[in-house]
Amino acid sequence: MKPLRVTPAHGRGGARLYVALPSGRTLAWYDRDTGRVSLLAERRREEVLTALAPYVTGPLTVGPPPVPSAADLARLALHPDDDLAPNRPGEALHAELDGAPAPWRLRADPRREALIALQRTGEELDGLERTGWRVLHCVPLAGGRRPDFLDHVLIGPAGVLTVRTVPSRNRRFRLDAAASVVRRAVHDAERASQALATGARACLAVVGATRVDGAASNDLLLLRDGTAATVLAGLEGLLKPADVESLYASARDRHTWLRVP
Repeated sequence: MKPLRVTPAHGRGGARLYVALPSGRTLAWYDRDTGRVSLLAERRREEVLTALAPYVTGPLTVGPPPVPSAADLARLALHPDDDLAPNRPGEALHAELDGAPAPWRLRADPRREALIALQRTGEELDGLERTGWRVLHCVPLAGGRRPDFLDHVLIGPAGVLTVRTVPSRNRRFRLDAAASVVRRAVHDAERASQALATGARACLAVVGATRVDGAASNDLLLLRDGTAATVLAGLEGLLKPADVESLYASARDRHTWLRVP
């Protein structure tokens, strides 16, 4: 018999571990904050507890789950391989760099700088969950031989935003000299609009710059280190909480994005 799969979930419910069969059927979830295991299949109790044993700290309460929310129902319908919610910032770069040999050149591998920037931006965006935003990282898109990804997708009170991270450690960043980066950021938003059938706004997150010259426009928001909460709080509200959850349920499904050219 194949072992059960234990999968973490980020964002809202980020303290949970989900236990599923290899086929993707969810059997239970463990809430680390409350120490509760919500069991969907009583006859699998011992298997579930065995799978969770390496992750459990402290006493457990085991029982049937509470009435699921709309977000829980959407998640339960997804195969774990199709659920983008567990993706870490820079997930694709993690895959590239894991096991890669140490750089022998004097110049550092630029992918490592990019990953650090993605992680810093991702951590800041994850902090917006408490204000009603939902966040996805490293969203895969349809493409040619080399896969393409959206760095971050935000869905919240002010609508849908795509965030492209620009590593600029110890350098000056000039928006008027970054035409290609701006075009890619705007293109990201266009592709998100197609995938989710709703308007999306482009953002650039400039990480580590000594100075940032330029300002936001109707077509592009500019986020600097530590400013995301302030900038987004100033945007006009467009979506109700139920609309946010509905769009997030669609956005976390990998197939939603693979339809976009």
